[in-house]
Amino acid sequence: MVNKMLRFIDVGERRPDKRPAAERRHDFHEIYAEFDPDAAAEQAGRCSQCGVPFCQVHCPLHNNIPDWLLLSAEGRLEEAYELAQATNNFPEICGRICPQDRLCEGNCVIEQAGHGAVTIGAIEKYITETAWQRGWVRPVRPGQERSQSVGIVGAGPAGLAAAEELRRHGYEVVVYDRYDRIGGLLIYGIPNFKLEKQVVARRAQLLRDSGVAFRLNCEVGRDISLADLRARHDAVLIATGVYKARALKVPGAGLGNIYPALDYLIASNRKGLGDAVPEFDSGALNAAGKNVVVIGGGDTAMDCVRTAIRQGARAVRCLYRRDRENMPGSRREVEHAEEEGVEFVWLSAPEAFLGEGTVRAVRAARVHLGVPDATGRQSPQIIAGSSFTVEADLVIEALGFDPEDLPARLHQPDLAVTRWGTLRIDHRTMRTNLDGVFAAGDIVRGASLVVWAVRDGRDAAAQIHRYIQSRVDGAEAGTSDRAVA
Repeated sequence: MVNKMLRFIDVGERRPDKRPAAERRHDFHEIYAEFDPDAAAEQAGRCSQCGVPFCQVHCPLHNNIPDWLLLSAEGRLEEAYELAQATNNFPEICGRICPQDRLCEGNCVIEQAGHGAVTIGAIEKYITETAWQRGWVRPVRPGQERSQSVGIVGAGPAGLAAAEELRRHGYEVVVYDRYDRIGGLLIYGIPNFKLEKQVVARRAQLLRDSGVAFRLNCEVGRDISLADLRARHDAVLIATGVYKARALKVPGAGLGNIYPALDYLIASNRKGLGDAVPEFDSGALNAAGKNVVVIGGGDTAMDCVRTAIRQGARAVRCLYRRDRENMPGSRREVEHAEEEGVEFVWLSAPEAFLGEGTVRAVRAARVHLGVPDATGRQSPQIIAGSSFTVEADLVIEALGFDPEDLPARLHQPDLAVTRWGTLRIDHRTMRTNLDGVFAAGDIVRGASLVVWAVRDGRDAAAQIHRYIQSRVDGAEAGTSDRAVA
């Protein structure tokens, strides 16, 4: 057989065609076209089949990337899909929204050698979309149905990944979520131009077809207590994510038209889903015709600036206190935003919001990056006398998220938390200090990536299975001992 791999010297890096910025800035459709079969196979064939695959090492799920690239290059797409989904519950979602430039592709050996990375994310998306089209994606059918049940709090990526894995083991699984749709931030936090909602809805239906039950519009702590869940189920997984927005504490912070990023994104996504959104219809959370300032440099900030462009903002500026090289978000997202007309104001730290009643401008100061701090990042230092103002009719704060007060919200004051407010767990077993209660995802690690939430959900499911089976085995052993006596 002709070797279809190691073609990176003769074949250059290529991504699927990207729609022109002038076109895509007027709609919320995904910006990349699909790979055609020949292009996908050609790109997969660039893989150097490393003995130590750093792409796999740096993937939180440790996906078998070189193996499914080889299968894709050889046209064995069903096998490639089976391998991809063996370690990832949502490969078509991760293929779209993972920051591959910081993970698999950024650590591709041929990228480091100067030949350009294999476009792993686009190929992963292509493999899985092909699998959906050809009927290879099927509901879970456990070999054995078990009598035990598991309750999961949160229908985001961690909870959904755990739900699917637990169904594979045959458990009855019920997912409780305070929102009216399945997906958490996949539905309400991430804009359509990165992840169209039918992709999430398709996975949600697959979970339903697999036997996972959902109790939506059900907030644990309000509509049902954690104590009730513990009594009803053999184990409970808390996978609520973190939603409490951080805010700047500067003069003028109480002015109108200053909003948290998630409020803004949820309003936009709900409008796209056809919901009634009074805050959007009133113009409060609609950027149309406004001078928009987004504060922050992560992926959420990029979602906000690109959403504002599509809503028809007059101007969109992103203020970030570090420079491009020190941004926590995906550099690829920054490139997309710049193409679409976003202006980045690097090395700028907001000092105050100006206006009477409502915000009219942001006063910021220039920043110099000093010596690295304990995390290795250079510390921002304000340059005296460098203040300037940026006109703003709408300010969106994308400064990250903190956990809600879960012990209070769940009416479980003895639920242990860390000094950051995240749930304290034994990381070997994923268990909280409450018997039979586990936790996974952002509520444990803090705001992070979807791919890490999937990893945590899978790990939690494995530990829940071990916990329940140890109790079953112990009960059976006790019954046997009594019978012998």
